[in-house]
Amino acid sequence: MKKTLFSLAFASLLVSFTSYAKEVAPSAAFNVSIDLVKVKNDQVSVTIMTPVFTTSTATFHIPKTVPGTYSEDNYGRYIEGLKAFDASGASLTVSKKDQNTYIIENASKLNKVTYLVNDTYDTEVGEGFGKKDIFSPAGTNINAKKNFMLNTHGFIGYFKGQEQVPYKLTVTHPKGLEGVSAMVDANPSKTVDVFEMPSYANLVEMPIMYSKPNYTSFIVDGMEIIISLHSPSGKYKVSQIAPAMEKMMKAQKHFLGSINSTKKYAVLIYLADPKAKDAKGTGALEHPTSTTVVLPEDMELGAMEEILKDVVSHEFFHIVTPLTVHSEEIHFFDFNDPQMSEHLWMYEGVTEYFANLFQVTEGLIDENDFYKRMSEKIANSMQMDDSMSFTYMSKHVFEPYFKEQYLNVYQKGALIAMCIDILIRENSNGQKGILNLMQELSNEYGSQKPFKDDELFAKVTDLTYPEVGAFLDKYVAGDTPIPYEEFFGRMGVTKTTVLTDGNPFLKGLMSGGEMMPYISVNGTTKEIFWLPEGNEFTKAMGIQDGDIIVEINGTAYNYESINSMIEASISWKDGDNMTMKVKRDGKTVSLKGIVALPKENAEGYASSDDSKKAIRESWLKGK
Repeated sequence: MKKTLFSLAFASLLVSFTSYAKEVAPSAAFNVSIDLVKVKNDQVSVTIMTPVFTTSTATFHIPKTVPGTYSEDNYGRYIEGLKAFDASGASLTVSKKDQNTYIIENASKLNKVTYLVNDTYDTEVGEGFGKKDIFSPAGTNINAKKNFMLNTHGFIGYFKGQEQVPYKLTVTHPKGLEGVSAMVDANPSKTVDVFEMPSYANLVEMPIMYSKPNYTSFIVDGMEIIISLHSPSGKYKVSQIAPAMEKMMKAQKHFLGSINSTKKYAVLIYLADPKAKDAKGTGALEHPTSTTVVLPEDMELGAMEEILKDVVSHEFFHIVTPLTVHSEEIHFFDFNDPQMSEHLWMYEGVTEYFANLFQVTEGLIDENDFYKRMSEKIANSMQMDDSMSFTYMSKHVFEPYFKEQYLNVYQKGALIAMCIDILIRENSNGQKGILNLMQELSNEYGSQKPFKDDELFAKVTDLTYPEVGAFLDKYVAGDTPIPYEEFFGRMGVTKTTVLTDGNPFLKGLMSGGEMMPYISVNGTTKEIFWLPEGNEFTKAMGIQDGDIIVEINGTAYNYESINSMIEASISWKDGDNMTMKVKRDGKTVSLKGIVALPKENAEGYASSDDSKKAIRESWLKGK
């Protein structure tokens, strides 16, 4: 259910090529300077010193799209006043071809380009990713002396044909703010950071967040993990979330085993102020060695930990695919005219499946919790086009109809991966699974060797079994709906009615049934009040008919923040301590109690055939 409430993390991978472009000297580099000190009108100035061009014109691009967001966001709309100069400071003629493209004349004299950048966070209107708003974790923030979220694709452009020329980035920032990134700062200064990257592709995969120091790091199986948290009011400290994340990432590393593609990984968490002109979206964006996360600051700690567990684990597993295993469409990505790959079922589906499977394998959840998660994905996927070729949707994801189906990569995509895992387990008598397949694909290809889109199915079949190839042809490339009961049955798991924890505020929310509210809103005062029909939760907390919700666990709520309240409740568990303040007969009443979630019957799956216990254990526990 969390996945239907939050914009999900999208894979974003760019892999550098090995040869430099011929229009500039091989030893040349683009020197980029970003000034975060002299912020005027909420804009940041960028200067790019260029190598010597040998062409008469130069085409300068700001990215139209970022791979993995599957949306034409046109970052050029946030750029103003672009100018070009020769070495003497004289202006060169610049014409704007489209929103993201500039043509510079007399390029052989070009010495530098300057422009101003507006941020995206304070322009978000809350209409959702893919509409007016840019997906917040892929966006940018300029908040002078407080915070700068540098998703570098929103600040730095590139010259067509010169993407493989090295970049040197110098960031001048206010004293008291520190930048956290997976990059290494080559300058000892406390106010000037210098980063050197071998190509534009590498540079834009390295987000940096500047904020007051609120970060920590730890080592997991030889990998340094650094977590930076920006909390505008100071409500949250990184020490509050780090222990749970360390436990989770240790489990992930143990699950992956020998797959290890990076030595340093940065998690940049931005908490948005819901009362200000700030980011409205939630979710995470993956990079090869980083994850950017955006969540509302008014979220309860327990809910935040649950969401971070799901979205960060998903992003981290992208180090397998598409970081290590990917097609030519990703390897040779064109920021302004991208060609899509057919294999979102693998890039996002396998990644999302791993983000759930590792939790049961490593003992973070039990098998019934895992079945429940997969049941929810089945229910969610059925709300979309279930008879659509997944490879065709992936290839045409920019088209309006298929763009609307994109979120199914986290639902049916994960289920596709589960079915492949089951087929491999069954055919290998439990000795291998889909993780073994991904390890073998990693060995076959690796980050510098992309596969051809139309050859992947044959390679997967060669590495596994004919049954896997037949499945891919029929259910992934084909338009036949997957018979999930049949695949669960291979592991001795059958469909049944299960008793599940419901939601305190909405009956049917967690079980997929018809929803009925336990609360309502006063249209005049915008206050949230309890309706007469109570449940186990209201009885345990001593809530009465008509009580107006003022505060839950120290967080104030009203109509404007009702979604945050419901989202927070998803992480509540039976037995949790809880405090509430309600307004009753004009007086504020404090309530203390223990959470007792309402129970609901829902369709689900459960183990039923002990004769298949051994193969089921190999599937869920990797044994």
